[in-house]
Amino acid sequence: MTRHFNVVVERDSEGIFVATVPALPGCHTQAHSLDQLMERVQEAIELYLEVEGDSPGELDFVGVQRVCVEA
Repeated sequence: MTRHFNVVVERDSEGIFVATVPALPGCHTQAHSLDQLMERVQEAIELYLEVEGDSPGELDFVGVQRVCVEA
């Protein structure tokens, strides 16, 4: 069975890419390139599902918003 997960990809101040899977709490990884990141996040998802079982209830992706706050 093929499952689909949304992945949030960010880049930190040192240029490292970080991937987080919102539907799987604690499922995240990092890499120096996007290609490597995609391989690693797929492995992380597979491992998560193997260890934790089915996801706790998948979320429907709505979108991403940027919020600006003056500090």
